[in-house]
Amino acid sequence: MTSITLQLSDFSSGTLSYREVGEKNTERNETLVLIHGVGMQSAAWGPQIDYFSQSMRVIAIDMPGHGGSSLLPFGSELVDYIDWFFTVIKALDTGAINLIGHSMGALIAGGFAICHPDFTRRVAMLNGVHNRSEKARAMVEARSAEIDLGKIDINTPLARWFDESESDCAARELVRGWLTEIDLKGYATAYGAFARGDKTFAARWSEVICPMLALTGDGDPNSTPEMSQAMAAAAVNGRAEVLVGHRHMLNLTAPDAVNIILEAWLASPLSDKLLPTK
Repeated sequence: MTSITLQLSDFSSGTLSYREVGEKNTERNETLVLIHGVGMQSAAWGPQIDYFSQSMRVIAIDMPGHGGSSLLPFGSELVDYIDWFFTVIKALDTGAINLIGHSMGALIAGGFAICHPDFTRRVAMLNGVHNRSEKARAMVEARSAEIDLGKIDINTPLARWFDESESDCAARELVRGWLTEIDLKGYATAYGAFARGDKTFAARWSEVICPMLALTGDGDPNSTPEMSQAMAAAAVNGRAEVLVGHRHMLNLTAPDAVNIILEAWLASPLSDKLLPTK
């Protein structure tokens, strides 16, 4: 599956790179859009693309400064990534979407659901962050400052994200490859927005009325079960799931379990208020 490049004519950031496969289900007529995390790329959604494209149109995008997508200006905030993503959705003419984000992508997905409810059928956050503790915030801001100076440490996040199981080792090597391909400016800009973005919409989860899923692993110290549970509890129609024995890269280390949970989320009925016109 190859990437597609699209010029975003009404947005100064230039080009979008994405992967698209499958067709809109003739009965459900729905599109699934996937947003990866900092340092990753659209290929990181491989297990979900393969599974869900059998029944619907699936689009996995490269975030700005990742894969083949153009950079956002240094210092961009979470809201800038959300604005960029809205431009993408309009350019791709998707109408209202089912939206899944991982890590930084989860911040974008949640913010998008709050800012653009008419374009959001359902939203799922995988390994999302929410209201970090002061200690956790200090640590992530320190890492952001190091990245701004060009100091990239790949091994530390890999050790944090994966254990020594066979499935984790295979996924770790995939992730290592993507991390070695990063654009430093794109990585620094996205990580800065990620470091500062956990509080941006933290008090607005009650505005999410569509079916919302918050999914993480019990071994993820940065996107904790408590964070997922808090987001889900605040949303009108939220649900939290925690996978035991997994960490930060759930969609790669436990793809079958994740796909089953996502399948159930995609079957969640929409309220009358959420039936999109497109």
